[in-house]
Amino acid sequence: MNEINELDNKLIAAFDGKVLRKDLLHRIKKGTNIPTFVLEFLLARFCASDDPAEMDAGMEAVLATLQENYVRPDEANAAQSKVATKGKHRFIDKVHVRYVEKEKRHWASLENFNSQRIAIGEKFYRDNDRLLEGGIWAEVTLSHNDIEEDDYAFYIEDMRPIQLSRFDFERYANGRADFTRDEWIDVIIRSVGLEPSKLSQRVKMHFIARLAALVEPNYNYIELGPRGTGKSYFFSEFSPYATLVSGGQATKATLFYNNQRRKVGLVGFWDTVAFDEVGGIKVRDPDTMQIMKDFMANGRFSRGVEVIADASLSFVGNFNESVQQVVNSTEHDLFLPLPSEFDLAILDRIAAYIPGWEMPKNSSDFLTNSYGFITDYLAEAFHYQFKHTNRYEEVNKRVRLGKSIEGRDEKGIKKTICAFLKILHPSGTPTDDEFEEYVAYATECRRRVKEQMNKRKPDDEFALINLSFFKNNGEEIIVYCPESKNANATQQPVRRRLSKSDDQSGSVIDPKPAKQPALIVVEVEPLPKTTSIAPPVPAVIVPNPVELSEQHFTILYGDTGYSYETIIGTYLLGAKAIVIEDPYMRLPHQIQNFVRFCETVVKSNTVKKITLITGYDDNTPLAEISEKLDELKQSLLELDVELDVQLNVKMHDREIRIDNGWVIKIGRGLDFYQKPGGWYEVGANDLSLRKCLETKVDIFRA
Repeated sequence: MNEINELDNKLIAAFDGKVLRKDLLHRIKKGTNIPTFVLEFLLARFCASDDPAEMDAGMEAVLATLQENYVRPDEANAAQSKVATKGKHRFIDKVHVRYVEKEKRHWASLENFNSQRIAIGEKFYRDNDRLLEGGIWAEVTLSHNDIEEDDYAFYIEDMRPIQLSRFDFERYANGRADFTRDEWIDVIIRSVGLEPSKLSQRVKMHFIARLAALVEPNYNYIELGPRGTGKSYFFSEFSPYATLVSGGQATKATLFYNNQRRKVGLVGFWDTVAFDEVGGIKVRDPDTMQIMKDFMANGRFSRGVEVIADASLSFVGNFNESVQQVVNSTEHDLFLPLPSEFDLAILDRIAAYIPGWEMPKNSSDFLTNSYGFITDYLAEAFHYQFKHTNRYEEVNKRVRLGKSIEGRDEKGIKKTICAFLKILHPSGTPTDDEFEEYVAYATECRRRVKEQMNKRKPDDEFALINLSFFKNNGEEIIVYCPESKNANATQQPVRRRLSKSDDQSGSVIDPKPAKQPALIVVEVEPLPKTTSIAPPVPAVIVPNPVELSEQHFTILYGDTGYSYETIIGTYLLGAKAIVIEDPYMRLPHQIQNFVRFCETVVKSNTVKKITLITGYDDNTPLAEISEKLDELKQSLLELDVELDVQLNVKMHDREIRIDNGWVIKIGRGLDFYQKPGGWYEVGANDLSLRKCLETKVDIFRA
């Protein structure tokens, strides 16, 4: 048992039953894909005690519950058999509901149960719209249907979403009064699983800023930084009111409004919609970005009907370059990873840019063993404030901003301050020093946006970057971003000259451009009439080799656009041998997936040997599998590729090792696709159009 410190005692006294020791989570989190708020929901049920014996017994109960009720992806067939044998069984899983137009009915699916046709009563999705828009985690009782005429084998008998049934905001606000501001910051940091004593005050503020979109409506922020700093954690695991989408889902029907169904998209159902790996967003319809601009500006847009929604948008992604090189570059800015669709109009609507490069990498060294709020309890507190509290007028009366701050600067800064007040002062007001700290931080985060826009714009539209505020004593403070304060390329960006003559066309001018630069006029001297022009010699085009880099990303449930070729194709360059370990290569569709994988490998034209290491058990039809793989072996031999199959009864790992040094780990192995509803629908043959199950992908050098 860890020593209980003073802050632990205060937290237990003020919020008895709403807190737990965070090291309990760390003990069961490894090896599961279950979100933190789901695990802590169970821990709160069984481990709400500080008695060591009761806590150990509670941990055993949690592990037993997970063993009995949580289905792992490779156990779907056994789970279906259990329901058929017992008649019913309770599961902990993420539930999705979709409407099938041609059948005029709704079908449910469980993420790990591997059935797309689970019957569901109207009351469930009528009472919880989020089932239709991204799905929810729940305790679900599935029953078996014995009626042969029915076209489904399972139906949902009961479902309880995994979140608090009641939340008392007044108790939460009163409990906050027992803590100083700095103590409360530490409580919040512990509640997200980190040890505040190992973090600087500035880094703590970054973590608080990550939570801003969960408490402040229509708040837009961006965080770009290295991989492995937990940027997407708050939206995938921390709150049941946030949803994480990938670039493939960035369509106007998914995000904003589906004209066919006449239903609002994700922004109408979630407090926060976060875009993971924002640099990889693919926008197929230009209308999507126009609607996004309207929505980011004021929370409304028109799609034949006027739609008003409160969702905040968060953009998180990776920044692979040296920050110091970028801020000192005349060519590049800190929005470098973003796709071209993110123009200045989009960027100007971002309230804050969190410097993700200052965040520590995920490490057990930073995990706390002390008490913190049950994640779901804190998420409910944030959701209540998102829906029911407005601190804008309070901030408006108290803050004094400098003359360089323009309309969108002011709105962004004030909304960031509002978020800090909601998180750190749910009732009551901060001291002058505390308030000024929030103003300075909010101003810095907005300045980071404006500095980068100023580098991009060839005129002075965003040139007022010296954002400032007035302290209570009347002193004006100009706020700088630490990474760019001494970078002339950012503070006084050069402008590309719009030149008057050809001899100046490649030059740049000083940092104080003319208000109305002249138009470029390039005169081309005509060739003499007697000149004969020889036919051009065709150029030899040598393609630039693709610069390969490590990748770590999540494929979300329902995503499309992923095939074996798009994931590993570029990493096969120069490879001669490849080893794939996958314990589940038994069912016909799994072997068929392996055939498609081999087709991808063969297209590389260099691989001469494929080794498959797979597992088996007493129920594995070895003879049947051997027959299918022998057929594949023969066809590969005709292409001068050797297939070696090795069986290992105890293996569990899933990874692909290429002899050029790259390793690809896919959490579900090759079997990360949903089964198509029928073999005559789009995606049945082209895997890039097939919907996926949720899985993580890690590509790195051995």
